[in-house]
Amino acid sequence: VQLQASGGGLVQAGGSLRLSCAASGRAFNTYAMGWFRQAPGKEREFVAAISPSGSVTSYADSLMGRFTISRDNTKRTVFLQMNSLKPEDTAVYYCAVETRGKVATMATEYDYWGQGTLVTVSS
Repeated sequence: VQLQASGGGLVQAGGSLRLSCAASGRAFNTYAMGWFRQAPGKEREFVAAISPSGSVTSYADSLMGRFTISRDNTKRTVFLQMNSLKPEDTAVYYCAVETRGKVATMATEYDYWGQGTLVTVSS
């Protein structure tokens, strides 16, 4: 499975961005998908995850209400809508595939990773 993340960039605090992650492979609709992020000097942290059908989602507690994960199985793409962005949201954002269909929050449970897209939020 190959993943291509896009949509990152520079945005002012309070602004919004929508990240996309396009996946290869015919089994996309059987995979759970996740977003993680890693800020400079920090460990990679869980952001959000979504079930294969999109009916179940999970979010980091600190991000709930500002970020929304969704997916379009016809386009093999998962999205992360980020609103009310803060400087502390600055990080490289990674999408990942969990091939067993589990909405997982641990990075170690994911099997494939994209290359990441940089989000920079200025104050």
